[in-house]
Amino acid sequence: MANGHGKKPEDFKKQMEDNFKVAPGANTHVKKVIGIVSGKGGVGKSLVTGLSATYMNRKGYKTAIMDADITGPSIPKMFGIGKLNVADENGLIPAVTEHGTKVMSLNMLMDHETDPVIWRGPVIAGIVKQFWSDVNWGDVDFMFVDMPPGTGDVPLTVFQSLPVDGIIVVSTPQELVNMIVEKAVNMANMMNIPVLGIVENMSYMKCPHCGEMLNIFGESGLEAYAASKGLSVLGRIPLDPEFASLCDAGRIEDMKEDYLDSLVYILEGMIE
Repeated sequence: MANGHGKKPEDFKKQMEDNFKVAPGANTHVKKVIGIVSGKGGVGKSLVTGLSATYMNRKGYKTAIMDADITGPSIPKMFGIGKLNVADENGLIPAVTEHGTKVMSLNMLMDHETDPVIWRGPVIAGIVKQFWSDVNWGDVDFMFVDMPPGTGDVPLTVFQSLPVDGIIVVSTPQELVNMIVEKAVNMANMMNIPVLGIVENMSYMKCPHCGEMLNIFGESGLEAYAASKGLSVLGRIPLDPEFASLCDAGRIEDMKEDYLDSLVYILEGMIE
């Protein structure tokens, strides 16, 4: 049904969506934007973000990470990146990891990395927009956006403001998490963002003595849950003390195991 001005409701909806979009910087050319999301904190979004960028970088793609988890950033620590003080006429210049992944995080702009970010949601959402518009990202094949947990202001801002091509949902084996993950999936569906699949972190642990796979958090229901939602399982990451050691040392790019082969396959298909 059209209104008095001759426009249909769906036309206004599209116009409103277009009004929220933020233009990238003049020298920013990003082919694919991938959001890493979860319905709760502590499930390993940043680990999956870091590994996704690292694996695609190894494949020869130009990768970047936007750390949108403004109040709890951990990406700089994982990659051993310190304070950033570089800008030119085209905006802030992102840090570059040892193997070539570009990174922007609020932590790199703070006087002290332990300073808390005590800002309200709209302010934080504005920072995320600026990370897209005011950073000179250059040429990027895959930009991975490390989202804060939940379905609040920042995920909404990213979905509305950035040209997100798909999201990766991170979960753990607990039954409660599946329920919370479903909220993230439903939000993406409501925003018409494709869900590429699910990565299960802390999926199991290998006994250091016999190699037996131990289900520390109980049997995973990931396969059944993913099948019920028509989603792909993109990988299972074990609980491994070595991961923590590498991340704490800023050496995530030294991680040798490839636990996200299915994810890499899907991402490569998006750009070829």
